[in-house]
Amino acid sequence: MKDIPVIQVGIMTDVVIRFELHGTYADAYLNQFTPGKYTVTVEGGVIKVQDAGGRSVVAGDFFLQPLEYEKSCFRLVDVTIGIGFHWQQKEDQLFRGDLRLKKTREGITVINVLPVEDYLVSVISSEMSATSSSEMLKAHAVISRGWLLAQIDKGRQIHDQQKNYQSACQNNEEMIVWYDREDHEDFDVCADDHCQRYQGITRASSPLVEQAVCETTGEVLVYQNKICDTRFSKCCGGVTELFGNVWEPINHPYLQRVVDNAHMHPMSGADLSDETMARKWILSDPPAFCNTKDSAILMQVLNNYDQATHDFFRWRVSYSAEELGELIKRKTGIDFGTIRNLTPVERGASGRIIRLRITGTARTLIIGKELQIRKALSETHLYSSAFVVDIVAIGDSMTFVLNGAGWGHGVGLCQIGAAVMGAKGYSYQEILLHYFRGAELEKQY
Repeated sequence: MKDIPVIQVGIMTDVVIRFELHGTYADAYLNQFTPGKYTVTVEGGVIKVQDAGGRSVVAGDFFLQPLEYEKSCFRLVDVTIGIGFHWQQKEDQLFRGDLRLKKTREGITVINVLPVEDYLVSVISSEMSATSSSEMLKAHAVISRGWLLAQIDKGRQIHDQQKNYQSACQNNEEMIVWYDREDHEDFDVCADDHCQRYQGITRASSPLVEQAVCETTGEVLVYQNKICDTRFSKCCGGVTELFGNVWEPINHPYLQRVVDNAHMHPMSGADLSDETMARKWILSDPPAFCNTKDSAILMQVLNNYDQATHDFFRWRVSYSAEELGELIKRKTGIDFGTIRNLTPVERGASGRIIRLRITGTARTLIIGKELQIRKALSETHLYSSAFVVDIVAIGDSMTFVLNGAGWGHGVGLCQIGAAVMGAKGYSYQEILLHYFRGAELEKQY
């Protein structure tokens, strides 16, 4: 049996870092750092760590390890969470494990080094409420673990192949971009929504979370003896999306279109890549596990800042043509002039738009994939790219009305749907195999 892996999580990057030690730590040269406040800057191209008394140490990379792991932690000041989302904010956060400081192009990057299983206890409490059902928590422990280990394997493969990882395709007619593994070179995963929310021991955990991680220790989903890339999003909107329609064009057999319902619905088999069918689906209110307004269940999945979001199964936003043109210019850096039309060019299996044509008086361009579309059409992120466009013209003015479905990319496990399944008595194995068809559970360590 393998040992429990140790991972590196990128927490934050800034030109000045402030942290506080709770417990005694030692660096690579066995120099001890006592409890107290420290400030980190870059001087002469190297990291400088200074304590409250003015004593300092200079190093290339700086690495601190607690002398007593369970009794020690460090506090980081002003960590930004929810980067790019409507609830973006700063907060102080506490972390257990090793503290690594690395000089990067942007300043100083703080990296937390710790065992995977300890990381998972935090992720599950950060991604959702620690009061979720036991089976939902176990399911999330398995997919969070599997996603992480799959990303580490993917990073190693990219490094070993020594190839430039392509995540964009751009010409005069199209700008197609996706966001994934290529964004992180100095650590395994980041701590924000780009990867998985990880906020150390800041979020209150519970014995139930710790039990869920412990009882599934080392468990992942595998397909043909390879760890599954177990993705998840908040709300699929009733149907899950294909991996290749969101990230690189790869078909994972276990990440296919899944209707988020235990029973067939008249539109369950509809081809949502068809514009007419997609419109009918998005403007309807179909039964689905994730179609719930049960506040008790939603509070299990949504942390306090997520609960500011309402009507995510079906939603609506609207812009004047002027507002939309200014927004798209600001978010993409491209001046389209006055926006005349938004036209879906290609939709995925869930009705999510993969390629969207933006027509303006100054420029016409097709953009994608789904996150690029969501970034372009919102100050933060549009809930999803599963939307239909209606243009209301009154005199010379035009209003663009977007009616949409779901929250997030929609690939893999639907967190709200899984929470409902857990509340209905489904086991974590049943929840996993509902969303990841053809996969199998396997204990790796």
